Amino acid sequence: MSMSEGRKTIYHGASAEITEKKSRFIGAVSHAESEAEALAFLESQRKLYYDARHHCSAFLTGNGSETVRSNDDGEPGGSAGRPILSVLEGAGLHDTVCVVTRYFGGTLLGVGGLIRAYTSAAKEALKAAVMIEKFRGEVTAVTTDYSSDGKLKYLFAERKIPVLKTEYGSSVTTRLLVPEDECEGLIHLITETTGGRAEIIREREIVYGMADGKLILPET
Repeated sequence: MSMSEGRKTIYHGASAEITEKKSRFIGAVSHAESEAEALAFLESQRKLYYDARHHCSAFLTGNGSETVRSNDDGEPGGSAGRPILSVLEGAGLHDTVCVVTRYFGGTLLGVGGLIRAYTSAAKEALKAAVMIEKFRGEVTAVTTDYSSDGKLKYLFAERKIPVLKTEYGSSVTTRLLVPEDECEGLIHLITETTGGRAEIIREREIVYGMADGKLILPET
């Protein structure tokens, strides 16, 4: 998947708990860009729930060539880590770690029951979290005369191009955030709309995000 198509990860981590035949399953998810960060989060959950019997986990980290791991932490093989990993993969997540902690309730659940419980706990944690989808784009400055300003604003709104800032002086300069795969096409439309009178400066490339419909810009 290219960055221009979106790369989904966790923006705000969260935890959630389910109960299955008196066993407590506490799912927690977090953003992790490396195996070291994922293991650090696992260790933090171990310390938080130090008296629990199992801390099963899965993570996918790395941009491009990913590291993928899952761990049953003493549960029957394939009953915990792999189901958690399947939840992350099914949600299309990257750079994400999920840990499900289990407090044994005294009743054996069997492999099928464990798979369902660990899957449910991971899914509930994801529901409680805020996800972000990352994209590549360009900050582009467009300077034109006032007679073309209204037409361009209509064009940007029609194509849902975020306007970052507009400066008014002897001319109008509008800074846009243009998705990577729309840059060339938008430049052509701006030139066409203004009859070639617009000054277009492609200032810099950035990675930005969308979380719950909100634009998230990198810190500068």
